[in-house]
Amino acid sequence: MGKCKICGEKSPLISEKLGVCKKCICEKPEEALKITDKVHMESRATFGLPAKPPQTPNGLLCGLCQNNCKIGNGERGYCGLVTNINNKLVRLAGTPEKGVLEWYYDPLPTNCVAWWFCPGCTGKGYPEYAYSPQAETGYSNLAVFYGSCSFDCLYCQNWHYRQLANRLKPTISAENLAAKVNSHVSCICYFGGDPSSQILHALKTSELALRKAENEKRILRICWETNGYMNRNLALKAAELSLKSGGIVKFDLKFWNENLNRAICGVSNKPSLENFRIIGEKMFEERPKVPLLTASTLLVPGYVDEEEIRNLSEFIASVNPKIPFTLLAFYPCYVMNDLPTTSRKLAYNCYEIAKKYLENVRIGNVHLLS
Repeated sequence: MGKCKICGEKSPLISEKLGVCKKCICEKPEEALKITDKVHMESRATFGLPAKPPQTPNGLLCGLCQNNCKIGNGERGYCGLVTNINNKLVRLAGTPEKGVLEWYYDPLPTNCVAWWFCPGCTGKGYPEYAYSPQAETGYSNLAVFYGSCSFDCLYCQNWHYRQLANRLKPTISAENLAAKVNSHVSCICYFGGDPSSQILHALKTSELALRKAENEKRILRICWETNGYMNRNLALKAAELSLKSGGIVKFDLKFWNENLNRAICGVSNKPSLENFRIIGEKMFEERPKVPLLTASTLLVPGYVDEEEIRNLSEFIASVNPKIPFTLLAFYPCYVMNDLPTTSRKLAYNCYEIAKKYLENVRIGNVHLLS
């Protein structure tokens, strides 16, 4: 049973560790964000990461992601991979020469958030984008788990990426990672953490791997699971690689309300929503065989409710009502591990709401529903 430090309300749907309820975050953001900022500061200090994206006057602009860190002499960027040494911007990792990540071969079909229309899991787009009209059994996805992020989600289910960012290892060059794409790999999926803070490494890896696949006349799809917080031009470049290759850009839209995103994920969500809109409007209709763009949202009890899903669904539909939307069940993890799993009632209420606006909606992780 959690208690809000502002209004005093008690509920199992209030995270005691976050310290505030959804209503107070939305209606009293100035007071609520003071509380949640402290939670972020304490959790990030454990991993040696800055509490907030630095905005030091006369600091050096990084510009890879939408945090647009202005890094003062001796400071580190929000992701932990960029620093200012003697007033010179130094990228410690996340470059084509050095990415901080873990990788593995994930046999197809896999539990990708887009599994219900992914070429590797369903054969959609065969024969141009898939080897088989059904699931590509016998092939694998090269899963690339980046050890850094442009967000700081307090319910992060892959929270250990922060350990990689702190240690700056393990590392591998884009060239060596691309070499892992053998004849049994039909797709690469970048996730983490998030590829946004190491987008230069991911783009170079993709370009090298695609060039080799084209020369050998092999299918190779480029996919992204991301918060969408890249620099806009780089986000478009990433989407173009997916469009060309038959891959999918999977946006994890955390919240609609900006104050909720700031409170729980540490930063604004406006750039993510705008990147989603631009990619959708520019490219979604260009490849009808396989949806280029999709969205997913984690149904965090007490914080992502029917109102949030209604607003997100309206937004997605304003871009294109055919864009697939996956509602994901929440499992308590990291700081906000004192909340329950998503209830079946919430999941199906949200599903019915989303279906009013969108043509393609699916509930994922059904086995987690309580």
